[in-house]
Amino acid sequence: MSRFKSELTNDQWKLIKPCLPELKRGKGGPKPIDNRACFEGILWVLRSGARWKDLPSHYPSPSTCWRRLQFWEEQGAWLHAWRRFLELLDQQSLLNWEEVFSDGSFAPAKKGDSKSGKPSGARVQSGWWWSMAKVFHWEAPLLRPHQQK
Repeated sequence: MSRFKSELTNDQWKLIKPCLPELKRGKGGPKPIDNRACFEGILWVLRSGARWKDLPSHYPSPSTCWRRLQFWEEQGAWLHAWRRFLELLDQQSLLNWEEVFSDGSFAPAKKGDSKSGKPSGARVQSGWWWSMAKVFHWEAPLLRPHQQK
């Protein structure tokens, strides 16, 4: 892999690195690609809005970055990172708990049919919404003492 300008500073990486589990080396398999390189590739795709297959060659392969993204999701790394950054912001009094909650639900995409189809059944709140609500209520059951009026 050639040298390239990093998407992250070393200080930013020091905060993110502990949140991302390392892949274990398979028996007799090659050493896994470095987490930072994969994270940088994921970050490039997110920032650019490009397709995975358009990932520049100085990052790990698109499939490697995508699989690492999936692995971290399965391991709960994104939730862990989110909670860690909330904690850091709260310690610095940079977080207003009344404005923390966000809804990450999305409208479903139509599957190839050019006609608008009838909705099938009742609308259900997305799983992501419930997950976010649960974490929010766990992290901020009451206003923090320094935010009470």
